[in-house]
Amino acid sequence: MNFPVSAETARWLALPLGLVFGVLLHRGGVANYNVIVNQFRFKDFTVLKVMFTAIIVGGIGVLLLKSTGHAQYHIKPANMLGVVLGATLFGVGMVLYGYCPGTGVAAMATGSLHAMMGFVGMLVVGVLYALSFTWVEAHVQSVAALGKVRLPDITGVPDWGWFILLSAIAAVMFWLLETRFKPAADPKVLNDSSRQI
Repeated sequence: MNFPVSAETARWLALPLGLVFGVLLHRGGVANYNVIVNQFRFKDFTVLKVMFTAIIVGGIGVLLLKSTGHAQYHIKPANMLGVVLGATLFGVGMVLYGYCPGTGVAAMATGSLHAMMGFVGMLVVGVLYALSFTWVEAHVQSVAALGKVRLPDITGVPDWGWFILLSAIAAVMFWLLETRFKPAADPKVLNDSSRQI
């Protein structure tokens, strides 16, 4: 980014901004084990709503920053086998753990012991991944590797077109969730704090 702050200032800003992000995760309900698990049980769609909102707002923000010269894209290689395997492991881990890495850290800050144990597991697996990265890069990342491409590059649809499409999908999804698929509130299921140990 080309914001008028030094690297040292940016490093100092990381902590308060991270704290604000954690507080917002907590206040939004997505640092709650029950909210995340009930998303996968189709009983609470808070996570889906928060993620759709974050994708749209964050994506449009990045697009505006890019178009005004305040940011530039740093595109990672689209190694499709690695993406599919990583997404699968991430999803299974989130269902079993009840958190993603970010919400797990936020839950730790609230004193959740099981979030702390899961975080230790993340650290261990992260070290194992780092130790095996050479093999993964040679045997996984090289399969179905498309290079540094984005959907606009592949489809010819410009960035703003994708954001309009995503916004339309989000609007339809929000409408469906609020009118057609709104589950009956069950305070025992949604607010049970028995797993918040």
